[in-house]
Amino acid sequence: MTGGPSQADLEVVAAQLGREPRGVVAIAYRTPDGKPGVVKTAPRLPDGTPFPTLFYLTDPRLTAEASRQESAGVMREMTERLGTDPELAAAYQRAHDSYLAERDEIESLGTDFSGGGMPSRVKCLHVLMAHSLAKGPGVNPLGDESVALAGRGSLRGTAIPADWPGIDEGE
Repeated sequence: MTGGPSQADLEVVAAQLGREPRGVVAIAYRTPDGKPGVVKTAPRLPDGTPFPTLFYLTDPRLTAEASRQESAGVMREMTERLGTDPELAAAYQRAHDSYLAERDEIESLGTDFSGGGMPSRVKCLHVLMAHSLAKGPGVNPLGDESVALAGRGSLRGTAIPADWPGIDEGE
């Protein structure tokens, strides 16, 4: 991720979102078929509004899959596991801490809100999936799981890397 997004990338993101993107500082993840999939946004939008969501899912295939998983109750199950699995909870806390640190490198908002419900619950798979895709596997355990679930279907190799860990594991 060197330099800012190209004008062509911003046009694709605008088409994906159905509106002009705001505060985009980089394309944080590009899908295997070459499309922008996640943008990295400034902690403050151009008009000064705080925007704590550092990584934002833009690819409509990915946003639809995150919504499908949310509707299927994946967030509830993940949140329940956070309360019973101390290792998972610790890894999720580390994901939250790294998210805040990276955002604060750009600009501190003076808040410990990161996104997606981190670190105590799962509130938005769109944010968790975006975080995992932007940073790669091993940073956000629940985002990684959401990406792996997404990769078990037709998104594998097009919107999700074909070799994402956990795709082939039948759970």
